Amino acid sequence: MNTPYQGIKDHLSNAMTQANRNVEYFDRRRVALGSIGFVAFPLYYWIWSYLFPQPYENLWLRLIGSLLFLPLVFSKHWPSAWRRHLPALWYFTLLYCLPFFFTFMLLKNDSSEVWIASVLVALFAMALLLDWLSLIVHFVLGTLLAWMLYAATTEAARISLVSIIYLPIFAFAIALGAAANYASLMVRVEQERAMIATASSIAHELRTPLLNIATTATGLGEYLPDLLKAYELAKSAHLEVPPIRSIHIESMKNALKRVEVEAMHSNTIIDMLLMSARQTQRNGIVLAECSIRCSVETALERYPLSPAERALITIDPRHDFQFTGNKLLMVHVIFNLVKNALRHIAKAGKGDIRISFRAGDSGNALLFRDTGLGIRPEHVSHIFSRFYTSTEDNDNILGAGIGLAFCHDVMTLFGGSITCRSVFSEFTEFELNFPAI
Repeated sequence: MNTPYQGIKDHLSNAMTQANRNVEYFDRRRVALGSIGFVAFPLYYWIWSYLFPQPYENLWLRLIGSLLFLPLVFSKHWPSAWRRHLPALWYFTLLYCLPFFFTFMLLKNDSSEVWIASVLVALFAMALLLDWLSLIVHFVLGTLLAWMLYAATTEAARISLVSIIYLPIFAFAIALGAAANYASLMVRVEQERAMIATASSIAHELRTPLLNIATTATGLGEYLPDLLKAYELAKSAHLEVPPIRSIHIESMKNALKRVEVEAMHSNTIIDMLLMSARQTQRNGIVLAECSIRCSVETALERYPLSPAERALITIDPRHDFQFTGNKLLMVHVIFNLVKNALRHIAKAGKGDIRISFRAGDSGNALLFRDTGLGIRPEHVSHIFSRFYTSTEDNDNILGAGIGLAFCHDVMTLFGGSITCRSVFSEFTEFELNFPAI
């Protein structure tokens, strides 16, 4: 039963998901943005102090802003464990360097024309870099903090002399930016809905012939052994029958089974891709207490593994734990991890998969490790970004960019997290963390 508290929690969760995706959208440009901020803050101290002197400047505030941008320049080289703190640093840096700093400098310079123009540029940058909700929060909080610092560092009599005539203009700019960002968000949502509708239509068109192929293979499988036996009897009786090489006879004995398995495999992959393509929303998804061991075993039973592939997978059944989630979604998370691991093992020509559990008072975890190809360091930090792919040596390494994003969305929905450690050509390990219940 949904409660008002659960509704608020869901809205906050959706807002945080959108905010994190907003961070991902600028991932590939973060080095450029960080470099510009790192250089511009001290550079403009020199411009406004010596080239075009302004009434007030503060080198220390500018150096703080410059130093906040510096880690963003090297964010691609952060250890995987640090990457989860990147959104917090990104938003704090924007909060300090845009609404807080520019508003404070505007106030300290008595609303000079230079700083009015500067604030408008900062608002324009915020509208480009932030989603609509983060834009409003940053503007309100940054402006409030700037006024508080201004009041603490300026005589009270001077505060009343600062013109507030520009606040309606700034508020209008923020409202316009938020509306534009919201419209952009709606466009992305409609694009994803269109993609899912197209994918569903394609899946429907594929399922029918796949079902016919599987049914036909099953039917033929019932009679093919008798036909082959009749051929052998006819040949033994020296009847005139077209010769069939023994290697082809052996191939036919297994051919229909392979056709049936491939049809099942294709149907499973279609199901997995459709579920991964959908944005995981709280609405309509029932969370209940589930066993992690049962979820993993169900996934491995349902995934169309060949005997050789199944032999590569080892499960340590110890330390089973319960988690609050959805078993179907968890099964599809395992599907994605298995699919990726098998692809990397096949490409490397070596490796296996080991699945184990870790239970504790503070939280529980599923460890999924394969010793296949591994992931290059420059890609590890991006693999949970939706639609992020990488192509090397004309062979797609990371797939379509939706499977691991789906895993991330599911774990967030469960109140947990997923992280990755990898050494290229040695191993890849995913750690799925669940809160204790």
